[in-house]
Amino acid sequence: MERESVVSDVDALPGPRARERIGVTVSGLKPDTEGDVIGREQWGAIQARRASGATVSAIAREFDLDRKTVRRCLKQADWRPYGRERHAASVLDAHRSWLVERAPQVNYSARILYQELRAQRDFAGSYETVKLAVRPLRTQACLASLTQRRFETGPGEQAQVDWGQITVRFGDARTTVHVFVMTLGYSRRAYAEGFLHERIGDLLAAHERAFAHFGGRCEFLLYDRMRTVVLGTVTDADGKRRPTLNATFAAFADHWSFTPRLCRPYRAQTKGKVESGVKYLKRNFVPGRTFADLDDFNQQLVGWQAEVADQRIHGTTHQRPIERFADEVSVLVPTAGQASFLQAMVRTRVVADDWLVSIDGNRYSVPFGLIGQTVEVVRAGGSWLIRHRGRLVAEHPVLAGRAQLSVCPQHDPGAAMRNARKHHVGPAAASGPADGLWRAPDTLMVEVRDLALYDTLLEAGAFGDSAREVA
Repeated sequence: MERESVVSDVDALPGPRARERIGVTVSGLKPDTEGDVIGREQWGAIQARRASGATVSAIAREFDLDRKTVRRCLKQADWRPYGRERHAASVLDAHRSWLVERAPQVNYSARILYQELRAQRDFAGSYETVKLAVRPLRTQACLASLTQRRFETGPGEQAQVDWGQITVRFGDARTTVHVFVMTLGYSRRAYAEGFLHERIGDLLAAHERAFAHFGGRCEFLLYDRMRTVVLGTVTDADGKRRPTLNATFAAFADHWSFTPRLCRPYRAQTKGKVESGVKYLKRNFVPGRTFADLDDFNQQLVGWQAEVADQRIHGTTHQRPIERFADEVSVLVPTAGQASFLQAMVRTRVVADDWLVSIDGNRYSVPFGLIGQTVEVVRAGGSWLIRHRGRLVAEHPVLAGRAQLSVCPQHDPGAAMRNARKHHVGPAAASGPADGLWRAPDTLMVEVRDLALYDTLLEAGAFGDSAREVA
């Protein structure tokens, strides 16, 4: 169902006298004229006032016109609209299609368009030429913005996703919290959660918790062109530019079997339901509250959603979101029985020279003997499991934030050497540890020899000619 509401542009005109002249001195937007300076009815009224003996100055004051305009009107035997002669050619003609496409992207800034034309398209005209060309484009855009459309979707059909940024205090520190919001298009029920960043891991984790919150997902999810969703555009065989999804996000959508939909470029208002939800959260949840940290922020947010946001009378539907949700929950696609994408996703990493692997901006240790080897990383709950050739070699708790470090003492090569000095090789080292974790052998067999023995072997040729050269 599509509902359309149109806001008239009459109220935007200044003053009552301007409104009286609607349809008399304003002809609307014509491509080849700048508007009728004197309308037909007003021309007749001026002629009649002059015939009754009124002076030019009196007529000008009465009709709020310039005296030159009145004189020009009185010289005309018949009414005719004013029109500006159009030049046969313009220096902008070769750039016209580019200008029409580029203007809305820079918010109809004639200055920016002029700079880009000069720098990128060898434009030799003046700034005034560009300004006059942009003016009707801006006017048309303003008139188009007066028409507002709201698209209603059926239960379970669509949800909209967006981020909002809120600056709050955690103790004495001012912190920017990035709030993920998913709003169901039919019921307007929303899920919100705060993060310190807007990284791909945060986005996907928030999706999965939103699915769990609603007990299912919608068929379509609508996004703007955030970098964690869209990497860019490519030109297909038909010459059309199409968006390229972030590979991890595309795999996530396939895993949960929903269809991502994107707003048209520079038309973020298409997802107005979730944007309204973000504004409502900022205005209703944050004011007057204090927070100890991010966990406290999210705990209070959960309570606010259940006690306030879900229970309010929505301004568009005129129903409580939680009541309207009762008609939607039964048609959501269930997600409870499906494994988490984040926990099922296997990531490969190459162990660095410092026997650390990088995961989501943090670093975790593995046994030093795996330097240069490829390992597989899987998340299980709050832990990272690191395997090499199918064998578990390390396990670490997931670190919050970035640039953090988690090192297990038994992975340190220095610890292995210290153990080697204390023990001898035994049967247990050969069979491997019972818990399956790879560790340096508890003992190493080292035979201590007199160094003179190596000189004797060298003289005897035991190491070959290459050894003599090295010696």
